Amino acid sequence: MADEIAALESGRNLKEVIRYVLGVAVGILVLVLLFGRRGELVAAWRQLAHVSPGWVAGAAAAEAGSLWMFAFLQRTVLALAGARIAMPGLFLLTLANDAIANTVPGEPAVSAAFRYRYYRRFGADGASAGWTIFTMLIAQAIGMSLLLLLGVLIAIAGGPAGGNTRAAIAGLVIVVAAGAVLVRRDLVLRLVEAAVNGIRRITGHPRGSIGARITSTLARMREIPLSRPATVWVVVLAAGVWCCDFGCLLCAFGAVHAAIPWAGVLLAYCVSEIAASLPIVPGGVGVVEGSLAVILTAYGADRTSALSAALLFRAVSFWLAITVGWVSVGVIVRHGRKLNPASRELHSDVLLMPGREVGKSL
Repeated sequence: MADEIAALESGRNLKEVIRYVLGVAVGILVLVLLFGRRGELVAAWRQLAHVSPGWVAGAAAAEAGSLWMFAFLQRTVLALAGARIAMPGLFLLTLANDAIANTVPGEPAVSAAFRYRYYRRFGADGASAGWTIFTMLIAQAIGMSLLLLLGVLIAIAGGPAGGNTRAAIAGLVIVVAAGAVLVRRDLVLRLVEAAVNGIRRITGHPRGSIGARITSTLARMREIPLSRPATVWVVVLAAGVWCCDFGCLLCAFGAVHAAIPWAGVLLAYCVSEIAASLPIVPGGVGVVEGSLAVILTAYGADRTSALSAALLFRAVSFWLAITVGWVSVGVIVRHGRKLNPASRELHSDVLLMPGREVGKSL
Protein backbone atom coordinates (compact mmCIF):
# COMPACT_ATOMS: atom_id res chain seq x y z
CA MET A 1 0.00 0.00 0.00
CA ALA A 2 2.77 2.45 0.89
CA ASP A 3 4.47 1.78 -2.49
CA GLU A 4 1.23 2.46 -4.37
CA ILE A 5 0.68 5.75 -2.54
CA ALA A 6 4.29 6.80 -3.13
CA ALA A 7 3.94 6.08 -6.84
CA LEU A 8 0.86 8.28 -7.06
CA GLU A 9 2.45 11.15 -5.14
CA SER A 10 6.02 11.20 -6.51
CA GLY A 11 5.09 12.84 -9.80
CA ARG A 12 3.49 15.80 -8.04
CA ASN A 13 6.15 16.55 -5.43
CA LEU A 14 8.38 18.71 -7.65
CA LYS A 15 5.41 20.69 -9.00
CA GLU A 16 4.15 21.37 -5.48
CA VAL A 17 7.56 22.60 -4.33
CA ILE A 18 7.88 24.86 -7.39
CA ARG A 19 4.39 26.24 -6.79
CA TYR A 20 5.25 26.83 -3.14
CA VAL A 21 8.47 28.70 -3.97
CA LEU A 22 6.68 30.85 -6.56
CA GLY A 23 3.94 31.57 -4.01
CA VAL A 24 6.49 32.71 -1.44
CA ALA A 25 8.06 34.95 -4.08
CA VAL A 26 4.67 36.52 -4.83
CA GLY A 27 4.11 37.10 -1.12
CA ILE A 28 7.49 38.77 -0.75
CA LEU A 29 6.74 40.97 -3.78
CA VAL A 30 3.43 42.03 -2.24
CA LEU A 31 5.17 42.86 1.04
CA VAL A 32 7.78 44.93 -0.80
CA LEU A 33 5.04 46.86 -2.60
CA LEU A 34 3.08 47.22 0.64
CA PHE A 35 6.09 48.56 2.55
CA GLY A 36 7.37 50.60 -0.37
CA ARG A 37 6.90 53.84 1.52
CA ARG A 38 9.57 53.81 4.17
CA GLY A 39 7.86 56.48 6.24
CA GLU A 40 4.68 54.42 6.65
CA LEU A 41 6.61 51.33 7.65
CA VAL A 42 8.66 53.22 10.24
CA ALA A 43 5.51 54.82 11.64
CA ALA A 44 3.78 51.42 11.86
CA TRP A 45 6.74 49.87 13.70
CA ARG A 46 6.78 52.79 16.14
CA GLN A 47 3.10 52.27 16.81
CA LEU A 48 3.70 48.54 17.35
CA ALA A 49 6.44 49.38 19.85
CA HIS A 50 3.81 50.87 22.16
CA VAL A 51 1.12 48.19 22.03
CA SER A 52 -1.16 47.54 24.98
CA PRO A 53 -0.20 44.18 26.59
CA GLY A 54 -3.76 43.62 27.75
CA TRP A 55 -5.18 43.93 24.26
CA VAL A 56 -2.42 41.70 22.86
CA ALA A 57 -3.36 39.07 25.44
CA GLY A 58 -6.98 39.52 24.36
CA ALA A 59 -6.01 38.95 20.73
CA ALA A 60 -4.14 35.76 21.68
CA ALA A 61 -7.13 34.59 23.74
CA ALA A 62 -9.51 35.25 20.84
CA GLU A 63 -7.28 33.25 18.49
CA ALA A 64 -7.03 30.41 21.01
CA GLY A 65 -10.83 30.50 21.25
CA SER A 66 -11.10 30.22 17.47
CA LEU A 67 -8.83 27.16 17.44
CA TRP A 68 -10.70 25.60 20.38
CA MET A 69 -14.00 26.22 18.57
CA PHE A 70 -12.62 24.46 15.50
CA ALA A 71 -11.64 21.49 17.67
CA PHE A 72 -15.16 21.42 19.14
CA LEU A 73 -16.59 21.57 15.62
CA GLN A 74 -14.49 18.54 14.70
CA ARG A 75 -15.71 16.63 17.76
CA THR A 76 -19.32 17.49 16.94
CA VAL A 77 -19.11 16.36 13.31
CA LEU A 78 -17.17 13.22 14.23
CA ALA A 79 -19.86 12.37 16.80
CA LEU A 80 -22.55 12.75 14.13
CA ALA A 81 -20.57 10.23 12.06
CA GLY A 82 -20.37 7.83 15.02
CA ALA A 83 -16.78 8.52 16.09
CA ARG A 84 -15.65 9.75 19.53
CA ILE A 85 -12.36 11.58 20.01
CA ALA A 86 -11.47 13.58 23.14
CA MET A 87 -11.28 17.38 22.98
CA PRO A 88 -7.66 17.73 24.22
CA GLY A 89 -6.41 15.58 21.35
CA LEU A 90 -8.56 17.42 18.80
CA PHE A 91 -7.31 20.79 20.05
CA LEU A 92 -3.74 19.59 19.65
CA LEU A 93 -4.64 18.34 16.18
CA THR A 94 -6.17 21.73 15.31
CA LEU A 95 -2.98 23.56 16.31
CA ALA A 96 -0.84 21.14 14.29
CA ASN A 97 -3.14 21.16 11.28
CA ASP A 98 -3.18 24.96 11.18
CA ALA A 99 0.63 25.05 11.04
CA ILE A 100 0.75 22.42 8.29
CA ALA A 101 -1.93 24.14 6.23
CA ASN A 102 -0.05 27.45 6.29
CA THR A 103 3.53 26.31 5.73
CA VAL A 104 3.78 22.96 3.91
CA PRO A 105 3.89 22.61 0.09
CA GLY A 106 1.14 20.49 -1.41
CA GLU A 107 -1.80 22.07 0.35
CA PRO A 108 -4.63 21.31 0.92
CA ALA A 109 -3.93 17.61 0.49
CA VAL A 110 -1.25 17.41 3.19
CA SER A 111 -3.30 18.91 6.03
CA ALA A 112 -6.38 16.91 5.00
CA ALA A 113 -4.31 13.71 5.01
CA PHE A 114 -2.84 14.60 8.41
CA ARG A 115 -6.31 15.01 9.91
CA TYR A 116 -7.58 11.88 8.19
CA ARG A 117 -4.75 9.81 9.66
CA TYR A 118 -5.37 11.25 13.13
CA TYR A 119 -9.08 10.41 12.97
CA ARG A 120 -8.28 6.86 11.85
CA ARG A 121 -5.65 6.43 14.57
CA PHE A 122 -8.22 7.19 17.24
CA GLY A 123 -10.96 4.90 16.03
CA ALA A 124 -12.85 6.60 13.19
CA ASP A 125 -13.37 4.46 10.11
CA GLY A 126 -12.53 5.70 6.63
CA ALA A 127 -16.08 6.80 5.81
CA SER A 128 -16.49 8.76 9.06
CA ALA A 129 -13.11 10.47 8.67
CA GLY A 130 -13.73 11.44 5.05
CA TRP A 131 -17.31 12.53 5.78
CA THR A 132 -16.10 14.71 8.67
CA ILE A 133 -13.51 16.54 6.53
CA PHE A 134 -16.02 17.02 3.71
CA THR A 135 -18.81 18.27 6.01
CA MET A 136 -16.53 20.68 7.85
CA LEU A 137 -15.23 22.05 4.55
CA ILE A 138 -18.74 22.98 3.43
CA ALA A 139 -19.74 24.27 6.89
CA GLN A 140 -16.69 26.56 6.98
CA ALA A 141 -17.56 27.91 3.54
CA ILE A 142 -21.11 28.65 4.66
CA GLY A 143 -19.92 30.29 7.89
CA MET A 144 -17.50 32.54 6.01
CA SER A 145 -20.15 33.35 3.38
CA LEU A 146 -22.60 34.42 6.09
CA LEU A 147 -20.01 36.72 7.67
CA LEU A 148 -19.07 38.09 4.25
CA LEU A 149 -22.72 38.82 3.49
CA LEU A 150 -23.13 40.55 6.87
CA GLY A 151 -19.94 42.52 6.27
CA VAL A 152 -21.16 43.70 2.88
CA LEU A 153 -24.54 44.74 4.30
CA ILE A 154 -22.82 46.71 7.08
CA ALA A 155 -20.55 48.34 4.52
CA ILE A 156 -23.57 49.29 2.40
CA ALA A 157 -25.30 50.79 5.41
CA GLY A 158 -22.18 52.75 6.37
CA GLY A 159 -21.22 54.08 2.96
CA PRO A 160 -22.06 54.29 -0.74
CA ALA A 161 -23.61 51.11 -2.11
CA GLY A 162 -22.22 50.86 -5.64
CA GLY A 163 -20.32 47.60 -6.16
CA ASN A 164 -21.11 46.50 -2.60
CA THR A 165 -24.67 45.75 -3.65
CA ARG A 166 -23.42 43.36 -6.30
CA ALA A 167 -21.07 41.81 -3.72
CA ALA A 168 -24.03 41.32 -1.35
CA ILE A 169 -25.98 39.52 -4.05
CA ALA A 170 -22.94 37.37 -4.85
CA GLY A 171 -22.51 36.58 -1.16
CA LEU A 172 -26.15 35.55 -0.86
CA VAL A 173 -25.79 33.24 -3.86
CA ILE A 174 -22.70 31.65 -2.27
CA VAL A 175 -24.54 31.09 1.02
CA VAL A 176 -27.53 29.46 -0.70
CA ALA A 177 -25.33 27.30 -2.94
CA ALA A 178 -23.09 26.15 -0.08
CA GLY A 179 -26.13 25.40 2.07
CA ALA A 180 -27.63 23.30 -0.70
CA VAL A 181 -24.37 21.34 -1.00
CA LEU A 182 -24.33 20.63 2.74
CA VAL A 183 -27.97 19.57 2.86
CA ARG A 184 -27.76 17.43 -0.31
CA ARG A 185 -24.17 16.27 0.11
CA ASP A 186 -25.29 12.79 -0.98
CA LEU A 187 -25.75 14.13 -4.51
CA VAL A 188 -22.34 15.79 -4.41
CA LEU A 189 -20.75 12.56 -3.23
CA ARG A 190 -22.44 10.70 -6.07
CA LEU A 191 -20.97 13.21 -8.52
CA VAL A 192 -17.53 12.78 -6.96
CA GLU A 193 -17.86 8.99 -7.18
CA ALA A 194 -18.92 9.23 -10.82
CA ALA A 195 -15.97 11.52 -11.56
CA VAL A 196 -13.55 9.10 -9.88
CA ASN A 197 -14.96 6.19 -11.87
CA GLY A 198 -14.76 8.20 -15.09
CA ILE A 199 -11.13 9.14 -14.46
CA ARG A 200 -10.32 5.48 -13.71
CA ARG A 201 -11.81 4.39 -17.03
CA ILE A 202 -9.90 7.04 -18.98
CA THR A 203 -6.52 7.09 -17.22
CA GLY A 204 -6.48 3.87 -15.24
CA HIS A 205 -5.83 5.82 -12.00
CA PRO A 206 -6.42 5.40 -9.15
CA ARG A 207 -6.01 1.71 -9.74
CA GLY A 208 -5.94 -1.45 -7.69
CA SER A 209 -7.00 -1.50 -4.09
CA ILE A 210 -6.70 2.28 -3.70
CA GLY A 211 -9.33 2.95 -6.37
CA ALA A 212 -11.65 0.31 -4.97
CA ARG A 213 -11.36 1.65 -1.43
CA ILE A 214 -11.98 5.24 -2.52
CA THR A 215 -15.18 4.13 -4.26
CA SER A 216 -16.38 2.10 -1.26
CA THR A 217 -15.54 4.94 1.14
CA LEU A 218 -17.58 7.42 -0.93
CA ALA A 219 -20.49 4.97 -0.92
CA ARG A 220 -20.34 4.62 2.89
CA MET A 221 -20.08 8.40 3.33
CA ARG A 222 -23.43 8.82 1.57
CA GLU A 223 -25.07 6.65 4.22
CA ILE A 224 -24.11 8.92 7.16
CA PRO A 225 -27.15 11.07 8.07
CA LEU A 226 -27.16 14.79 8.91
CA SER A 227 -30.48 16.18 10.14
CA ARG A 228 -31.56 19.78 9.64
CA PRO A 229 -31.06 20.74 13.33
CA ALA A 230 -27.59 19.16 13.22
CA THR A 231 -26.85 21.02 9.99
CA VAL A 232 -27.79 24.36 11.57
CA TRP A 233 -25.68 23.61 14.67
CA VAL A 234 -22.64 22.68 12.58
CA VAL A 235 -22.94 25.91 10.57
CA VAL A 236 -23.30 27.95 13.78
CA LEU A 237 -20.12 26.40 15.16
CA ALA A 238 -18.28 27.02 11.89
CA ALA A 239 -19.36 30.67 11.94
CA GLY A 240 -18.20 30.84 15.56
CA VAL A 241 -14.71 29.80 14.47
CA TRP A 242 -14.52 32.78 12.13
CA CYS A 243 -16.10 35.15 14.67
CA CYS A 244 -13.45 34.35 17.29
CA ASP A 245 -10.71 34.92 14.73
CA PHE A 246 -12.37 38.22 13.80
CA GLY A 247 -12.26 39.11 17.49
CA CYS A 248 -8.47 38.78 17.27
CA LEU A 249 -8.44 41.54 14.63
CA LEU A 250 -10.65 43.80 16.78
CA CYS A 251 -8.28 43.32 19.72
CA ALA A 252 -5.37 44.22 17.44
CA PHE A 253 -6.94 47.65 16.90
CA GLY A 254 -7.21 48.12 20.65
CA ALA A 255 -3.61 47.03 21.09
CA VAL A 256 -2.29 49.74 18.73
CA HIS A 257 -4.65 52.37 20.23
CA ALA A 258 -6.53 52.86 16.96
CA ALA A 259 -10.20 53.47 16.23
CA ILE A 260 -12.02 50.61 14.52
CA PRO A 261 -13.62 51.49 11.14
CA TRP A 262 -16.82 49.61 11.91
CA ALA A 263 -18.33 50.17 8.47
CA GLY A 264 -15.65 48.10 6.75
CA VAL A 265 -13.72 46.05 9.30
CA LEU A 266 -15.81 42.87 8.91
CA LEU A 267 -15.74 43.13 5.13
CA ALA A 268 -11.96 43.66 5.19
CA TYR A 269 -11.51 40.62 7.43
CA CYS A 270 -13.61 38.34 5.22
CA VAL A 271 -11.91 39.45 2.01
CA SER A 272 -8.45 38.94 3.52
CA GLU A 273 -9.34 35.44 4.79
CA ILE A 274 -10.72 34.43 1.42
CA ALA A 275 -7.54 35.75 -0.20
CA ALA A 276 -5.49 33.72 2.27
CA SER A 277 -7.27 30.53 1.21
CA LEU A 278 -6.31 30.89 -2.45
CA PRO A 279 -3.63 28.33 -3.42
CA ILE A 280 -1.20 30.98 -4.65
CA VAL A 281 0.68 32.42 -1.68
CA PRO A 282 1.33 30.04 1.26
CA GLY A 283 -0.62 31.27 4.27
CA GLY A 284 -1.54 34.42 2.37
CA VAL A 285 1.72 36.09 3.46
CA GLY A 286 1.68 39.67 2.20
CA VAL A 287 -1.73 39.29 0.57
CA VAL A 288 -3.65 39.27 3.86
CA GLU A 289 -1.73 42.19 5.33
CA GLY A 290 -2.07 44.17 2.11
CA SER A 291 -5.80 43.56 1.56
CA LEU A 292 -6.58 44.32 5.20
CA ALA A 293 -4.65 47.60 5.20
CA VAL A 294 -6.08 48.76 1.86
CA ILE A 295 -9.74 48.01 2.67
CA LEU A 296 -9.52 49.35 6.23
CA THR A 297 -8.00 52.57 4.90
CA ALA A 298 -10.75 52.84 2.29
CA TYR A 299 -13.33 52.77 5.08
CA GLY A 300 -11.76 55.55 7.09
CA ALA A 301 -8.95 54.00 9.14
CA ASP A 302 -5.69 55.87 9.43
CA ARG A 303 -3.24 54.23 7.02
CA THR A 304 -0.53 53.73 9.63
CA SER A 305 -3.00 52.41 12.20
CA ALA A 306 -4.56 50.04 9.64
CA LEU A 307 -1.13 48.67 8.73
CA SER A 308 -0.13 48.31 12.40
CA ALA A 309 -3.36 46.50 13.29
CA ALA A 310 -3.01 44.18 10.28
CA LEU A 311 0.60 43.32 11.19
CA LEU A 312 -0.27 42.64 14.83
CA PHE A 313 -3.29 40.55 13.84
CA ARG A 314 -1.10 38.40 11.60
CA ALA A 315 1.63 38.17 14.22
CA VAL A 316 -0.87 36.53 16.58
CA SER A 317 -3.21 34.63 14.25
CA PHE A 318 -0.52 33.40 11.84
CA TRP A 319 3.06 33.52 13.12
CA LEU A 320 2.34 32.71 16.76
CA ALA A 321 -0.25 30.09 15.77
CA ILE A 322 2.08 28.23 13.41
CA THR A 323 4.92 28.34 15.94
CA VAL A 324 2.74 26.67 18.57
CA GLY A 325 1.31 24.44 15.85
CA TRP A 326 4.66 22.94 14.87
CA VAL A 327 5.31 22.13 18.51
CA SER A 328 1.97 20.31 18.45
CA VAL A 329 3.02 18.42 15.32
CA GLY A 330 6.06 17.17 17.21
CA VAL A 331 3.92 16.06 20.14
CA ILE A 332 1.51 14.19 17.86
CA VAL A 333 4.32 12.51 15.92
CA ARG A 334 6.05 11.51 19.14
CA HIS A 335 2.83 10.04 20.47
CA GLY A 336 2.25 8.22 17.19
CA ARG A 337 5.61 6.48 17.45
CA LYS A 338 4.46 4.87 20.68
CA LEU A 339 1.89 2.89 18.73
CA ASN A 340 2.89 -0.61 17.74
CA PRO A 341 4.09 -1.03 14.11
CA ALA A 342 0.93 -2.83 12.98
CA SER A 343 -1.26 -0.05 14.33
CA ARG A 344 0.87 2.64 12.66
CA GLU A 345 0.62 0.91 9.31
CA LEU A 346 -3.14 0.56 9.61
CA HIS A 347 -3.82 4.17 10.57
CA SER A 348 -1.36 5.84 8.20
CA ASP A 349 -3.26 4.42 5.23
CA VAL A 350 -4.67 7.47 3.43
CA LEU A 351 -7.57 6.40 1.21
CA LEU A 352 -9.38 9.66 0.64
CA MET A 353 -8.30 13.28 0.93
CA PRO A 354 -11.32 15.50 0.16
CA GLY A 355 -11.16 18.95 -1.30
CA ARG A 356 -9.84 22.36 -0.50
CA GLU A 357 -9.96 23.95 2.92
CA VAL A 358 -10.94 27.61 3.43
CA GLY A 359 -8.82 30.05 5.41
CA LYS A 360 -8.11 28.31 8.78
CA SER A 361 -7.83 24.73 8.68
CA LEU A 362 -9.54 26.80 9.55
